[in-house]
Amino acid sequence: MAHYRHRPFNTKETYPEQNLDNDLAQAVVVAEGGKTIFLRGQCPQDLDTAVNITSSDPVEQTHKVMSNIRQLVEECGGEMGHVTKLVVYLTDVRHREAVYRTMGEYIRGVHPVCTGLVVVALARPEWLVEIDATAVIPA
Repeated sequence: MAHYRHRPFNTKETYPEQNLDNDLAQAVVVAEGGKTIFLRGQCPQDLDTAVNITSSDPVEQTHKVMSNIRQLVEECGGEMGHVTKLVVYLTDVRHREAVYRTMGEYIRGVHPVCTGLVVVALARPEWLVEIDATAVIPA
């Protein structure tokens, strides 16, 4: 199965405050009979600089997360209509409605499957939401 890693990075640079050294990628694309794109969980930070947005508002954080997902899917040759699965991680269940409403703006008419989880924490304490995505681009 042919695949490539899109935007590889090392956690040493992404999380300098943590003692990590993992080789990861923002996405893995499988190109066989079309393309399958597996995105890593996207957080409210800039894709190029890994700088967090300054807002602690779940709506603003979700807009950044979904913008990152859209950008990565498009960079890999797809569009939001190709998104097939989303997994949403929240640190506070009270943010669920705002996060899902905001996420819905980006997936109107797409109908992906979706799983939502409430977790104790994400990789950085200021993050309220993280979403990972899978997209399939037909051959």
